[in-house]
Amino acid sequence: MRPLKIHWCSPLDSGQQKASEKYHSGSLDFGGIVDFAQEADDLGMDSLLMGISYHMPDPFPMIGALVRATERVKFILAYRPGLVPPTLFTQIVNTISWMSDKRIALNLVAGISPDEQAFYGDFLDHDARYARTNEFLDILHRFWRGESPLTYKSDHYHIENAQLGLPYKDNERPRIYLSGASAVAQQTAIAYGDCWLRYGDTPEGITLASKPVLDGGCEVGIRMHILARETREEALADVEAMMVNPDEKHRDWVRDFVARCDSEAVKTSFRLADKAPKDWLSPMLWSGAVAYRGGPALCVVGTYREVAEYLVEYKKAGVSEFIFSGWPTRDEMRRFCNHVLPIIRQLEAAQQEQVLV
Repeated sequence: MRPLKIHWCSPLDSGQQKASEKYHSGSLDFGGIVDFAQEADDLGMDSLLMGISYHMPDPFPMIGALVRATERVKFILAYRPGLVPPTLFTQIVNTISWMSDKRIALNLVAGISPDEQAFYGDFLDHDARYARTNEFLDILHRFWRGESPLTYKSDHYHIENAQLGLPYKDNERPRIYLSGASAVAQQTAIAYGDCWLRYGDTPEGITLASKPVLDGGCEVGIRMHILARETREEALADVEAMMVNPDEKHRDWVRDFVARCDSEAVKTSFRLADKAPKDWLSPMLWSGAVAYRGGPALCVVGTYREVAEYLVEYKKAGVSEFIFSGWPTRDEMRRFCNHVLPIIRQLEAAQQEQVLV
């Protein structure tokens, strides 16, 4: 009966304006990112997800700066095993834990695209990447348990007498999110993570997919979009406006990217979108932007109360946290915090009273 944790995805700048436009890249408006993080801090957001991809700035240095510009909000670092050796990775995370008073969590992603992995000199296939992720996490956990000096030799990593002079603050460790929709991703989440993070689906679909994870003692989170308005008519009008003059070249690029992708999470999200009648997976779940934005773009659409009630349905399915985005994402974050979140808390309080009666 714990309250839902609500996180938001930090944009590259002030955020995309439409679901169907091309990604903004090629420059870094760090002042805009700082301002966004400070507003999220003021609004009481639990965390900000700092994503990773070749077209984005690296999240490590940004988090190092953002923790000094904020007071309460946490930062979820998305990173891929294989880019940085585990000893150095642990050292950097431990350092940020002291800079931020432990306001860092990890979202480890084994990888979604052979093309992009090759950009970084990584040519492992899907299952081998997860095998490496397991070793990577095993080493991290050993460091955080205080095993020192640490010698480790396996298929992907070999370290000798590794020692870290700076532990994670208070000898704790960060919360760990594991992304992926495959069975091996779920097994990794159960073995080494705190929360299995996946793209959206209906509450019924989430119930079915998440059962092995929940049975294994791991929590479940969803990454998706929100579009909440005062009336349903306004919400549907904004969905329609979102798709005016779409960037079809970008849609074609996304389609080609997905065709070469080996991520089960990405494939699942596109399969869901393809089978949705007229781009609606349910009366509340719009899939029209997935073709332009990928799996995270599955969007809950409705009035403030409709959206709140629908999200509570996910909680009944075992979901304990969400990472949201919107279009424009900053405006949507404000709407959510000011209009949707209070209703969610009311609904949660009413459920709690029923349990106690």
